Amino acid sequence: MNRFARGAAALCLTALAAFAGATLAQGVASLVGERQQISYVVGMDIGRSLANVAPDLDFASFERAIGNALSGGEPLLGQEEAGQVGQALTQRVAVRSGRRVPGLAPGTMPPAVDPVKVGLLTGHQTGMSLRPLADTIDVPLVVQAARTVAEDRPPLLSSEQVAQAREALERYTRRQAERVAEANRIEGLEFLARNRTGKGVFTTASGLQYSVLRSGSGPRPRPGDRVRVHYRGTLLDGTEFDSSYARGQPAEFGLNEVIAGWTEGLTLMPVGSHYRFWIPGELAYGRNGSPPVIGPNATLVFEVELLAIP
Repeated sequence: MNRFARGAAALCLTALAAFAGATLAQGVASLVGERQQISYVVGMDIGRSLANVAPDLDFASFERAIGNALSGGEPLLGQEEAGQVGQALTQRVAVRSGRRVPGLAPGTMPPAVDPVKVGLLTGHQTGMSLRPLADTIDVPLVVQAARTVAEDRPPLLSSEQVAQAREALERYTRRQAERVAEANRIEGLEFLARNRTGKGVFTTASGLQYSVLRSGSGPRPRPGDRVRVHYRGTLLDGTEFDSSYARGQPAEFGLNEVIAGWTEGLTLMPVGSHYRFWIPGELAYGRNGSPPVIGPNATLVFEVELLAIP
């Protein structure tokens, strides 16, 4: 490439970079259609939560981290670095909110934080919370609205348009929940139909399935009893959502305080035994699920050790 061509290419790249920067800074001037309005309203809500963070936030990094999280990527900050940035940011937000930070003289601002790292940290957290809406939002619009509100500038939507967009979002959320609930119900039925033929698997009249990993010789609890147990709960794909083992301490509760599958399953177990349960959605958290991990109609897997009936 001759010197003239290289110079022309450099000018072209400079112009493109300037245009991209202007687009990022200005965003769209008007919103067209339900998807754009929903995206903007979601961003407005996020912006309110970012008001005290905005002075330390690089919004380009924030947008990049949201997109990365929505696509299933690993956090762009390591765990240790994220903890350091989060702690420093918490102190700066506390001072802006008028709260006193231990060890810091009143009115003194803590050391500065890297805005890019703040963007990567808060963007990942935001992206994870937006995953249920991944198919119905435009990330650049979400970020544009968040920045507008966080910086206390006038939004593009009137109060009436905001209300209409919220209604549209609620309709979408209901439809999405119904689709997920039905998909989880079918997945659970198919799994349990296969699982019931497994060696050592028993099925009760309610549809609860269990296997005995270790037999116990103590008494069985009754539905109104309290029990002390160790347990681990997972989804069908192996995702762990709860574990007394991880906490290093057994759990104690009444059998009338837990999901129906637990109430029934624990009454089958002699003290000292260790069972595995497969609990259909209707005997677990039903159509509501237990967000953010347990979806509607999700079939759950538990390993339970019955330690005592206190």
